Amino acid sequence: MAKIRTKYVCQQCGYETARYMGKCPECGSWESFVEETMIKESASSVLSAVILDNAAPPVLIKDITIGKEIRISTGIEEFDRVLGGGLVQGSLVLLAGDPGIGKSTLLLQTGGELSKQNKKVLYISAEESASQIKLRSGRLEINSDNLYIYAQTNFDCIKKQISELKPEVVVVDSIQAIYSNNIQSSAGSVSQIRECCNELMHISKNENITMIVIGHVTKEGNIAGPKVLEHMVDTVIQFEGDKYKSYRVLRAVKNRFGTTSEVGIFEMVSKGLKEVTNPSELFLKEYNQSQVAGSVIIVANEGTRPMLVEIQALVGTTPYPAPRRVTNGVDFNRVLQILAVLEKRVGLNLSKQDVYVNVIGGMDIREPAADLGIALAVATCARDVVIDPHTAIIGEIGLSGEIRTVNHIEKRINEAAKLGFKKIIIPDSNELDEKFDGVKIIRVKKIIDAISACLSNELKMVRA
Repeated sequence: MAKIRTKYVCQQCGYETARYMGKCPECGSWESFVEETMIKESASSVLSAVILDNAAPPVLIKDITIGKEIRISTGIEEFDRVLGGGLVQGSLVLLAGDPGIGKSTLLLQTGGELSKQNKKVLYISAEESASQIKLRSGRLEINSDNLYIYAQTNFDCIKKQISELKPEVVVVDSIQAIYSNNIQSSAGSVSQIRECCNELMHISKNENITMIVIGHVTKEGNIAGPKVLEHMVDTVIQFEGDKYKSYRVLRAVKNRFGTTSEVGIFEMVSKGLKEVTNPSELFLKEYNQSQVAGSVIIVANEGTRPMLVEIQALVGTTPYPAPRRVTNGVDFNRVLQILAVLEKRVGLNLSKQDVYVNVIGGMDIREPAADLGIALAVATCARDVVIDPHTAIIGEIGLSGEIRTVNHIEKRINEAAKLGFKKIIIPDSNELDEKFDGVKIIRVKKIIDAISACLSNELKMVRA
């Protein structure tokens, strides 16, 4: 006989307790507990359902044979790059991002491209009706005989349709909007998300069906639901970017079948998401060759792809006792560390100056090789001088003011040279295995050396 049990579950972290609590002891969030009713079968009925004879015995690792990894190309090169070469059959992929960023558009385009390859695709929409999906598909020019749309929120109905249709790829939009009858709580709760994702994982592995699941994010930017959701899936992909700008970045944060260092760049246009094969040209499209003080070009590396990005800094005297530090596109604490190095190792007094640092184009630069560019942008703006617009900057800054080695230095230099940059500042400790014709390499050991090079005629600095 089934037993009814009531519990309280934190909607932020999934912590369970028998009584209501105002503050979660696990994650520290307030007023996050919701009462849920669970139907638990008796121990005898659970044991009777287990067929021990069918359990697979343990095998020696040397006797395990590995089949050929079968990948399916999505038809979108940037998406394939992030996935590590395409979708792996039988894998479970979680795509997360802010509202309005373009998650549904990307996966509808992916479904359209897969259907062109004679792949049977089932698009499960739990948030929009079939007619609304049809309107978007008309804008995206998608009309295929192999793409099925199913507007449903009940997981039992979804499971039945997957069993009958037997698709090769299933898209679930979104995991927070579907619910299972086995859980007595509303859709989007921690228990519902965990149960539905667990069922999808078993279907994916047992039936060798590729699953792509859309996940919502919280206001802090984390994937909504329990953390175990990210552990269940094979791949977690973040769709980033400012929804008020046209650029989007697809970034893998977990991938069991590929690297997590690759990114894909898209531009939102009237007909959906357009791939950006050369992001450097896109981000430098509005680059002002005459320039102003505080504007520099860095060569960032996202995965195996170097990208040239413009960083701008604004430094001005503040009338308030506490100066402001505002960053956009770079880590706030990293900028504070660079400002501290400038004050201690260079003698640049910023204690009464507001400092603003911005990455043009809506990109998020996370790697430390952007340190030297940020430092020179701040220093040149503070001293009101302009650096030669044909100069690119690469380097990581240590706390003692030294410029540290960066990886993929030759790829970065080649990308800068391809776009017409004639002078490149790099760390002195980086070794180059090839020669670069038409490019002047300026090596620096410390941050003061880079600033001195900027103040000399070597980079043709001029007063703004």
